[in-house]
Amino acid sequence: MILKLDWGSILASVIAIGIIILLSIISIIIARKLIIRLTTHSRLSKGTQLRLKTIQSILINVTTYVIIFIALVSILAEFHINISAILASAGVLGLAIGFGAKDLVSDIVSGFFILLEDQVQVGEDVTVNGFSGTVEHVGLRVLKIRDPEGDLHFILNRDIKSLTNHSRGHMLAKVDLPLSTKTDLDQALAYLEEQCRLLRELLPGVIDGPNVLGVVDVTPQSSIVRIQARAENGKQGEVERRLRKELVQATDKAGYLLTETT
Repeated sequence: MILKLDWGSILASVIAIGIIILLSIISIIIARKLIIRLTTHSRLSKGTQLRLKTIQSILINVTTYVIIFIALVSILAEFHINISAILASAGVLGLAIGFGAKDLVSDIVSGFFILLEDQVQVGEDVTVNGFSGTVEHVGLRVLKIRDPEGDLHFILNRDIKSLTNHSRGHMLAKVDLPLSTKTDLDQALAYLEEQCRLLRELLPGVIDGPNVLGVVDVTPQSSIVRIQARAENGKQGEVERRLRKELVQATDKAGYLLTETT
């Protein structure tokens, strides 16, 4: 028995498959360019651009997978394969995988909203679930935080119960000076106020101040005087060190008895 091939049908199927593949490639390219155009804004901050870059990657991947799936289903239809049975099997398999990967899905959903709501960015100082440090990575599954001791903490997005961002807005730089109880306090405060006025133009990163708040505590040996300034985010540590150094030197030069600094 000789098997007769319907070359006309085969040629038509090959042409149809070629068209499906070509249209799929064109659709992926167009979708990719459209997503990139909609999620690229050069005028935004660097952190926001990084956040949009992550969202951009997610949208491109999801769109690509959807187009490829539609193309595969269309190609199988050209071979007269029962698509309904395959879709039903895929649905059951997807449901089983969904139940098994519900924690992963929870991580991804939580991570997506962290990025979408701009809760945190790479390089910011945060406290998450009691862990404090600098953010090194913001992903769809995990948040990576490097603490001051150098340890790297991996926190799953679904486990984030509390997040405090210390890098938004202006920060306070505080210096406490313990002055001896033998010092004329009124004279010392007036002198410190004058020094703060002179330092306002010398301290980089200062938004407001420094100002003498006054005595915040008293011990048998000293009166604790607090000086405070409002600094640019991320520069409060530098402002505190410079302010402490200048005030200690100025106070010593003036002959005031300064016991120690904190």
